[in-house]
Amino acid sequence: MLTPTDFFEVTKYAGAATLTMAVITLIAFIAGWGFRFRLVGVTGFIGVLTVGLFGLSFQPFSRTTIPGAVPFQTVYDSGSAQIAIAVPPTITPSALEATLQQAASNLLKPSRLGLLGQVATIRARTLVHEAGGVSRLVYLGEVKAIPNPETGEPLTITVQRDQLAQLAAAADPS
Repeated sequence: MLTPTDFFEVTKYAGAATLTMAVITLIAFIAGWGFRFRLVGVTGFIGVLTVGLFGLSFQPFSRTTIPGAVPFQTVYDSGSAQIAIAVPPTITPSALEATLQQAASNLLKPSRLGLLGQVATIRARTLVHEAGGVSRLVYLGEVKAIPNPETGEPLTITVQRDQLAQLAAAADPS
């Protein structure tokens, strides 16, 4: 998989190609060649590709993996401040915390749009299937992009231990 450093290296070559085409286009205009306007389009296209590659050199494509995190699925994303992820109902408190850290690392990017004063929040939920074919959503925790005053971490993680205890009690019928 390409890294941001790889994209930056390719950007250098694309920039050189853009400058070369700009010089050839300038020569075409001075010399009065018939296809000079086509060269303007080619130069513009290569310039757009160069800018795109330069943009890709800032944002990593790789996903962060936190030890102890379980696989999750993004079930709702408003594109700004609200994200919901689905986790299995058998998750433990430590695995939930690691999963929330991983989700925050992968989903909370500076490019997220939001209104002034909104705090980006990821909520972890699971489905509990009750008797009679009824399913109930249970929110197990959340992570907010607010620095935690107690630990100094850049994120505030809240785990609903009472909800996790209810899940464990429901799963253990003894």
